[in-house]
Amino acid sequence: MGSRFAASGQAAAEASRHQAMAKRYGAAAIVSVLALALLGAAAHAQDWPARPVRLIAPYAAGGNSDGIARITAQRLTEALGQTFVVENRLGGNGALAAEAVARAAPDGYTLLWGATPPLTINPALTKLSYDPVRDFAPISVVGTNAFVLVVNKDFPPRTVAEFISYVRAQPGKLAYAEGSAGSITHLGMALFLHRAGLAMTNVSYRGNAPALTDVMAGHLPTMLSNISDAMPQAAAGFIRLLAVSSEQRAPQLPDVPTIAESGFPGFNVLTWNGLLAPAGTPNAILAKIAGETARMVKDPQFVARLEQYGADPVGNTPEQFAAMIGSETALWADAVKSLGLKF
Repeated sequence: MGSRFAASGQAAAEASRHQAMAKRYGAAAIVSVLALALLGAAAHAQDWPARPVRLIAPYAAGGNSDGIARITAQRLTEALGQTFVVENRLGGNGALAAEAVARAAPDGYTLLWGATPPLTINPALTKLSYDPVRDFAPISVVGTNAFVLVVNKDFPPRTVAEFISYVRAQPGKLAYAEGSAGSITHLGMALFLHRAGLAMTNVSYRGNAPALTDVMAGHLPTMLSNISDAMPQAAAGFIRLLAVSSEQRAPQLPDVPTIAESGFPGFNVLTWNGLLAPAGTPNAILAKIAGETARMVKDPQFVARLEQYGADPVGNTPEQFAAMIGSETALWADAVKSLGLKF
């Protein structure tokens, strides 16, 4: 009996040793697999880009955002030795482009040419199929654009103060043009009118250009416009520029006051254009793109090209970009709620 129990105990001990060894070897195998995966990811990041990169842009070809995307793609192509191709994907105030990138493989070969609406305004307007925070890895903002409050040449007000007095005397009788419903020019103008205590009707168009054309023709008296579109029309005498939407004066319009300095301190409505990747893209790839972006925005020739599109250079870090998205998302959510806008 005793020998049988002893044999049984020895067998149990032997089985326990085998189990312990199996666990150790299994753990070692898992560590090895993880190490190989990390090495593979590092090697992939080091070799990136090994083929052309798609830069999906949410706006039509020919506009400011598209133009900045193309000069950025050209610089990245020259710097990194692979072609960066701008692919315009329209719809949903930028949502279709954002969704396409959110669902793409996180390998650095599909990037989003991000802008304010799809990432910081859309969450306040509608239910999205993507999460602007969790589904993307911010890389860097290339440039920011302010806007300018314009009026038809025959519209009586010549300053923001005169504009407010004139509109206030005709509550609800005047209308303003906007590039599209839910656009930053729409929300920015609505925010200004709200701060000023004014009531105007908004008329939506399919883009900034046709809206500005109608203001020039006198069909509508005013709008918040892209600076680059407005400057030549002001020079030709079709419109006047009353104030810019940024907190600081625009370098392109040093003699035009800001809305902030015209009685609305803190008013600061900007749009930005920048690069984002699908969440999970290796940090080494993000850092490589961010580094090239920081270099290009210090190049005077590139900055001059940006200024042609009414943009100011930025070139911030992924961490700074992420913080910017978070703060702007909160800002526009509060604005849409306070304005009572419905879409």
